[in-house]
Amino acid sequence: MSEGTMQRRAQRDGQFDQREQRAERVNRAGGLNRLLAAAVAVPVMLLAAGCSSDSGSGNDAKDTGASTGAGSGTDSAASAAPTVQAAAYKTLPEACAVVSKKTLTELVPKGAAKGKEGTSSDTAARASCSWSSLANNGVKGSQFRWLNVSLLRFESDATTGDGESQAKTYYAKQVKDAQAVSGAKNVKSAPVASTGDEATSVRYDLKKSEGAFKQQTVVVRVENVVLTLDYNGAGLAGDKAPSAETLTKSAEKAAKETVAAVQSANGEGGSGGSDTSATSPSPSESASSDPKATPSKSSSATPKATASKAAAAAPKASASAKS
Repeated sequence: MSEGTMQRRAQRDGQFDQREQRAERVNRAGGLNRLLAAAVAVPVMLLAAGCSSDSGSGNDAKDTGASTGAGSGTDSAASAAPTVQAAAYKTLPEACAVVSKKTLTELVPKGAAKGKEGTSSDTAARASCSWSSLANNGVKGSQFRWLNVSLLRFESDATTGDGESQAKTYYAKQVKDAQAVSGAKNVKSAPVASTGDEATSVRYDLKKSEGAFKQQTVVVRVENVVLTLDYNGAGLAGDKAPSAETLTKSAEKAAKETVAAVQSANGEGGSGGSDTSATSPSPSESASSDPKATPSKSSSATPKATASKAAAAAPKASASAKS
């Protein structure tokens, strides 16, 4: 082989080696670049994952806070809901049995056994009974008496309020109505001691075609019950008029017995219709008990006609029966 040929081969081999070296350097550089790229990518992924986790935690915190806030709002709304004190008395006694037979004999001697019960769709909320007596004394004339007991119980209700407050309002109205009867003369009012929680006696004279009538109205509130007792008398056909003081004492005695009957029907005090006018235990003790309130629409409604107005009209009908 000639020297020129050997030199050309050596040059070709040298060029081949250079190409291989360049290729190897390129490969090494590419591998390093990929390694660096991978090294950079790992923190980026970790950072993204961290941000995503933080974002989820924030949302969870917001959701938890929102739930807590909503719960607190519900609790606050529940605690802010108005509460009404339960009514102390849940029923009424039988109206025609609230006054003892002995007292009835004194007040309406000819009608003690003839009580007439008033109509009511709910006797546990509203009840009444009346008695009339006409004692004929021959040529001397006759004595007329009329007694009416009306009971109204108020139930606690979120709309109308607690039963006792409603009873107080109605009590005041009944007293005012009794003091303002049309045609009444010599009107006198006085508190009645040791009778329920509050009691007022109103008496007046009322002139009618049959004679001069002496009217007594006793209004009593005991807890959430109001009782209105009307008692009047007259001397007819020439008989003398009865004493207003005597009639008032009799009416107050009957009112005390009625209060005792209301208390007894609700599990406290003595029996109703007792022959004694002694004061019964204070009904305020029952207010500390916790009976369940069952709203009664009939007890919450205000009667259309007061008992005192009925009393003014009743003697005329009864007295005219004699003629």
